[in-house]
Amino acid sequence: MSCVLVTRRQDKLSDLHIYYGAMRHLHEGRPLYEFVAENGGPFTYPPFAAVVLWPIALVPEGLLQVAWLAATVAALAAIGVFVGRACGSGRPAVTAAVACGLLLSAPAQSNLRFGQVSVFIVLLALVDGMGLTPARYRGLLVGVAAAIKLTPLLFVVYFLVAGRYRDAARAGGAFVACLAVGAVLLPSESLAFWTGTMADTSRIGNLASLGNQSVQGALLRLGLSPDALPLVWAALVAVICGTALLRARQIEHSGHSAPAAVLVGCATVAASPVSWTHHQIWPVLAAMLLIATRGTARRVAGVALLAAMVASLGVVLRGFALTPGIQFALENARAVGTVAVCVFGFGGVAVVAATHRGAVRRARRWAVATAAATALAVVAVQPLPAAADPTFKAYSWQHTSNPRYFYVCHDEAGCADFLGPRAIRFAVTAEKTKVRVNGVVDARVGRLEYHSAPGGSPREIPLLGLYPDQRVFSFRSASLSHGRLVVYDVAGRPLVTYTSELAPPAP
Repeated sequence: MSCVLVTRRQDKLSDLHIYYGAMRHLHEGRPLYEFVAENGGPFTYPPFAAVVLWPIALVPEGLLQVAWLAATVAALAAIGVFVGRACGSGRPAVTAAVACGLLLSAPAQSNLRFGQVSVFIVLLALVDGMGLTPARYRGLLVGVAAAIKLTPLLFVVYFLVAGRYRDAARAGGAFVACLAVGAVLLPSESLAFWTGTMADTSRIGNLASLGNQSVQGALLRLGLSPDALPLVWAALVAVICGTALLRARQIEHSGHSAPAAVLVGCATVAASPVSWTHHQIWPVLAAMLLIATRGTARRVAGVALLAAMVASLGVVLRGFALTPGIQFALENARAVGTVAVCVFGFGGVAVVAATHRGAVRRARRWAVATAAATALAVVAVQPLPAAADPTFKAYSWQHTSNPRYFYVCHDEAGCADFLGPRAIRFAVTAEKTKVRVNGVVDARVGRLEYHSAPGGSPREIPLLGLYPDQRVFSFRSASLSHGRLVVYDVAGRPLVTYTSELAPPAP
């Protein structure tokens, strides 16, 4: 059913379309990283990925789409079987439940919808991490996966930490060999990627958008200053990955390779600068394993994480009157859940002390409870600054041709009667994940400011002179329930302030 729905979408398999177009571009002898698809998407993977994807340009795109969807479903099924066996000791019913739950999750659906390569990267790393490949070849799949997408390199570190030195050597050797193949077959593309394209994050997309549920994405949405961001991000990643790797080593040595590999996979999602929805299969697998473990707390945590990975909590609960802090926490629930798995999941905090187990358990419970209560109190009572409004955007001249952004009036005749006796008129429209405000002002208005949180710094809304004596404006946010729109006259004096009027109309 999911595949059928995907094929009916107008933007079906858009990422696969980028891969296909980039390979056709390359077949024609043009530079790989100069390719840009119709939707503005470039090719962002290392050159070896182009070597692997090279044959897809030899078949019609329609046939490729069908084959890719079938391969994606097969990969998801294989992942579900491997993790399902670890959850249910080989019971078919448990394996089937894990596979179905995985398919229903947002990351799996995102892979199907966009035609992404991420699911195959997860499968390669999982098979090697669990030790399912023959001993003499173990590590090779991780090296190949890392050459296509760099994040699996953390598994090489895991192999070293876990004492799997031969696996680490094979993984590192495979990675270097794949890079060499890419350099030999695509020398100019390799030079371009490793000397500049790799560091150009603008090609990947807006890293502060809600789709990026990594630690860096959450910090960007929190409004951390550019000077502090690298240090804070590096410190957090060191703690998260260090704890996850040490606990994964313990789990591996106790004979449970599946949760160890999944824990390392979750660390790659948290630590990577960008973790879009289709990257987040690992936390879904962690949720399944937590539900299958003993202990009420872990099972409840697994259910909560699975709920966040199936449905966006920020979208589901956005209709409730919430402070910006609570809204922010809900919208970043996947990032928080992934970090929690790395630090606390499968007993992660226990790595700091292996003795005095009773005291450690009690201290851990108190620490977790205190941290959770403190965080809840902070976000519930104290609103976040305006810079932390995660989806705020004020539209400017380059967006005026899009009717979704400026839809109140489209031409001079349509706007003639819109202003009426007031200096400003606007409309509020609720969409699935955003609330949009669109309007027009007359010559009396000099400036518009929007405050997304009480006490937060203002954001100026551009006034665009599209028509004589009339200017339009448009902005959006995840929630306007605590927002304030202030209208100033040409002398800088406040004319009017809107608060409750920003609430979207009831459906």
